Amino acid sequence: MAVRFAEVLADTGVSHGLIGPREVPILWERHILNCAVVHEAFPQGAAIADVGSGAGLPGLALAIARPDLQLHLVEPLLRRTNWLEDTVGALGLANVTVVRARAEELHGRLHVPYATARAVARIDKLARWTFPLLVPGGQLVALKGASAADELAAQEKVLRRLGMTDAAIETYGSGLLDPPTLVVRATVTPRASSGSTKDRRKSRRRSG
Repeated sequence: MAVRFAEVLADTGVSHGLIGPREVPILWERHILNCAVVHEAFPQGAAIADVGSGAGLPGLALAIARPDLQLHLVEPLLRRTNWLEDTVGALGLANVTVVRARAEELHGRLHVPYATARAVARIDKLARWTFPLLVPGGQLVALKGASAADELAAQEKVLRRLGMTDAAIETYGSGLLDPPTLVVRATVTPRASSGSTKDRRKSRRRSG
């Protein structure tokens, strides 16, 4: 199935402008395997929103590597969602749903324990898009390049204001890929009840 996915990417993926022609010789290392190795970041049966899915990276690569995962491919452009639906059908993937929408439009409608994205936006912008999709204690698993640690350090204060309680840089594919895949994993604060929020505000006022 992964070989078939590579063939589709090299064919209609290029003609639809989802993959550049210069990327075809390096599809496996740079794209498919770069995404597929991150499957280890998710527990059995996890539901994941792939925001800005585009060419199905990382979403389709994860769905192929792990049939137990449930992938929601979130993509706003009709041309791309049509391509994604055609590709899902051609591959016979039963664990993938294609959603034509911007992530912001799904706030309050889609709730998942995990969100992911690759080459979509800076980590702070991704957080604004994905944190509202996450259930309490959910995690954003963002595929990043060599600048992952610097990007996280630069945006950590913003991320914490948006609800992040913990973050880590993780490496996948060591010994298989050069370079391996770097991931920023950000955990979101469990949503507090309105009563507990008011109590905390009163406590802060008294302590002040």
